Amino acid sequence: MPLSRRLAAEVFGTFWLVLGGCGSAVLAGGVIGWLGVSFAFGLSVLTMAYAIGHVSGCHLNPAVSVGLVAAGRFPAKDLGPYVVAQLIGAALGAAVIYQIASGAKGFSLDGGFACNGFAEHSPKGYDVVAVLVMEAVLTFMFLFVILGATDKRAPAGMAPVAIGLCLTLIHLIGIPVDNLSVNPARSTGPALFVRGWALEQLWAFWCAPLLGAAVAGLVYPAIAGKDKAA
Repeated sequence: MPLSRRLAAEVFGTFWLVLGGCGSAVLAGGVIGWLGVSFAFGLSVLTMAYAIGHVSGCHLNPAVSVGLVAAGRFPAKDLGPYVVAQLIGAALGAAVIYQIASGAKGFSLDGGFACNGFAEHSPKGYDVVAVLVMEAVLTFMFLFVILGATDKRAPAGMAPVAIGLCLTLIHLIGIPVDNLSVNPARSTGPALFVRGWALEQLWAFWCAPLLGAAVAGLVYPAIAGKDKAA
């Protein structure tokens, strides 16, 4: 598949992830709650995995791309273009959410706009150490599930379901802590609109997920052996 098509798929898929996940939090969070938002993130990945998985691999996340590179499943030369495409998709998704949300009387970015944060910007006041540990560990587990579910030795056709449900589960764990990232692109899109504190704290939602993903990319093959068809 030409790189241009794969990048277009990553833009479109990451756009859908941010629109579905962050959009549900901003536009419907008061109705569906944390449980609903968790499922919205999971369903956005599950649906895109079936829609574009055969085109780009449906990474939608710089941490996923880094983890796949570490595991030897993805060429390092394509990492930069994939990350750029994911950031573009995330920014476009956040822009659409902002356009819709700003049409409501009384809307304000002071509500957080689904940004990730720690300390006073954490939903439950968790400090930066708690956030870094959680983001690293949950991203590790997310990548471990992705690597296992997409292993050629795993049951065929079920990877999107396992990955989508895993993303739902880790959101159920992490939303009260920092609105959950495990995805630097997802964090960056909304932060571009809120600016200020959201951009100042953005480093945490790049560093921890990338670290967790890279470690998972090294650990999974050590436990399961190399996927010979990867």
